[in-house]
Amino acid sequence: MNFIQQLHQAETLNDSLLCVGLDPEPAKFPGAWKGDAGRIYDFCAAIVDATKDLALAFKPQIAYFAAHRAEDQLERLMAHIKRVAPSVPVILDAKRGDIGSTAEQYAKEAFERYQADAVTLSPFMGFDSIEPYLRYPDKGAILLCRTSNPGGSDWQNQRLADVPGTPKLYEHLARLAQTDWNKNGQLGLVVGATFPAEIARVRELAPTLPLLIPGVGAQGGDASATVKAGWRAGVGGQQGQGGPVIVSSSRAVLYASSGNDFAAAARRVALDTRELLNQARRA
Repeated sequence: MNFIQQLHQAETLNDSLLCVGLDPEPAKFPGAWKGDAGRIYDFCAAIVDATKDLALAFKPQIAYFAAHRAEDQLERLMAHIKRVAPSVPVILDAKRGDIGSTAEQYAKEAFERYQADAVTLSPFMGFDSIEPYLRYPDKGAILLCRTSNPGGSDWQNQRLADVPGTPKLYEHLARLAQTDWNKNGQLGLVVGATFPAEIARVRELAPTLPLLIPGVGAQGGDASATVKAGWRAGVGGQQGQGGPVIVSSSRAVLYASSGNDFAAAARRVALDTRELLNQARRA
């Protein structure tokens, strides 16, 4: 089963559009674990166990592990997710963007070492930076397109005078990802929840691609507006030609409580967020 098929299966199985981001910060850990980087695996595994039946995907951010020399804990976490939630795909949030043999090594890291089902990539260096990942035909490659940070407009919102119609950079990227670059149907796009109008525009240009949408929750993105902009129902209200929508929430779920009930609190927030997203797509 490839990444896109996994997403459709998880959406149906867990009735969810929610992606739980795993961004462990030891300084925010509960109780006696606070400040202890050796507990990164334990903390994240507890979150996974509490939300595994509510999530469309899990998204560990590699920097939060590497900064604490916790790559081995990330490997253990990936194996744990595969074991306890085999139907929920895992997106490694790495935002790699190199070319050639270096990109080959990054692809090997994501898909062989960590066993991720998909990885986030920066396409600034063009198709050369994407191609090595497409050699893994069952895996997904999710390209930064219209990100949620204000500075994203420095590049992404600028027009390309040499391209017919002078599209904005993010619009041109969405078209390329939907067409010429999507050799094996593996690509998706990152579009920030803080820009619902741009989500709708990307969906128009890339109707079949998965959209990974961070920024809901602590970053202030509106869950209902996000779903309405990106999700498209098919026959009978089911997901049709429109690609999957993966709405990511990290801090709001992870740090719902600073006490020993952190996992139960995370589950409550995940439940509420899943329901809010479902209400929006059923409206």
